[in-house]
Amino acid sequence: MPVPNQGVTASVTPVITVRPRVETDLAALSDVLARQQPASGYPHRWPLPFPVRDFVARRDQDRSWVAEVDGVVVGHVAVGPPTGEEGTAFVEATGRSGAEELALVAVLFVDPSVKGTGVGGRLIATAVDWARARGRLPVLDVLRGPVIEVYRHLGWQPIGELRPGWLPDDAPPMVLMQLR
Repeated sequence: MPVPNQGVTASVTPVITVRPRVETDLAALSDVLARQQPASGYPHRWPLPFPVRDFVARRDQDRSWVAEVDGVVVGHVAVGPPTGEEGTAFVEATGRSGAEELALVAVLFVDPSVKGTGVGGRLIATAVDWARARGRLPVLDVLRGPVIEVYRHLGWQPIGELRPGWLPDDAPPMVLMQLR
């Protein structure tokens, strides 16, 4: 499988296409997730104790999209209602009556070769537009670190914290965020 041009720079504007994810994208997305994990630390647990494709394609996703640059898959995002303890925490933090009023922007990752080219922003915008078109409030969770400031810059607001059972005791809690 071809790898995106490693020489992409801010002065070169790549042709970014965002489209619905299909089953045949999962192998490429597994590779992208593995390539970006050392730099991003996402997912927190690596290697995963189950198939990577099960991390990317989850049953609770309402929609999912991939980003392509020059026909090569370079990123992913999904959206669905928050579930379990996370769903409860988001409902409480947002004051909504149920998780079905929320749209959790999740499983967002981008190949390091296209970092800074707008791919991540296009993926987030696609998920947010989908959620808003359905009257749902966009929410996301993130572990502490520089990415929180990126989300704040995009208008996301911290609304709470959560320490899920899978998070190691020495790790900071997840930050819950919403976009009004």
